[in-house]
Amino acid sequence: MKIIYANDYQTMSRKAANILSAQVILNPKSVLGLATGSTPLGIYQQLIEWYRKGDIDFSQVKTVNLDEYCGLSPENEQSYFYYMYHNFFKHINIQLKNVHIPNGLETDKEKECRRYNYIIKSLGGIDLQLLGLGHNGHIGFNEPNEAFEKETHCVKLAEETIAANSRFFSSLDEVPTHAYTMGIKSIMQAKKILLIASGESKAEILYQALFGPISPQVPASILQLHNDLIVVADEGALSVIAQRYPHCIEQHPIK
Repeated sequence: MKIIYANDYQTMSRKAANILSAQVILNPKSVLGLATGSTPLGIYQQLIEWYRKGDIDFSQVKTVNLDEYCGLSPENEQSYFYYMYHNFFKHINIQLKNVHIPNGLETDKEKECRRYNYIIKSLGGIDLQLLGLGHNGHIGFNEPNEAFEKETHCVKLAEETIAANSRFFSSLDEVPTHAYTMGIKSIMQAKKILLIASGESKAEILYQALFGPISPQVPASILQLHNDLIVVADEGALSVIAQRYPHCIEQHPIK
């Protein structure tokens, strides 16, 4: 596990984008696992900037997203397909046939989970998986549970997650209560994992995830077992770890 310090959100985004861009430059046919939410936005904006400068080419890249809300169409402004398309895909030269996101309109949950599992396996697995971190320790929409869910599944979202995501909707009642999500086994089989976190509100859960007991009650804690985990977090998110394990944090200059 490598923990990289960034002094603010912008620096965190740039450092994480460096890692993603290096992956694509070294392997133009990379399979990238992508995440949504507010934290990755800065990364996508940085990658778009480098693409426009001609520094990176996405024409052969394939992507698989972590999750999608059940019941939302790709055209819905709150769907994760809409988020990915308008915040990233439409600004770069990726081929949309190489973009994979769960189908939120599929009502046959077992069928959709099988389909998405097959896609991940048919691509040969994920070369680099980008992850955000929920306030309750969820990764993707793998919520705290009695056991780790292995592969793609439909999950009932925790009240804390629904409340956190309500800022993207007009009201709490509009937030979907279920989502399709990639499972822990699929995430852990990625060759490299890049976990990002920003803000003091993530400090305690980031500490629990990286240094606490490995437990399905803190789903991100399973990442401690991955052999190539890179964490990029800003000063606020690292504040608890900096107090308890300062020697574990690396400071890298921005390239």
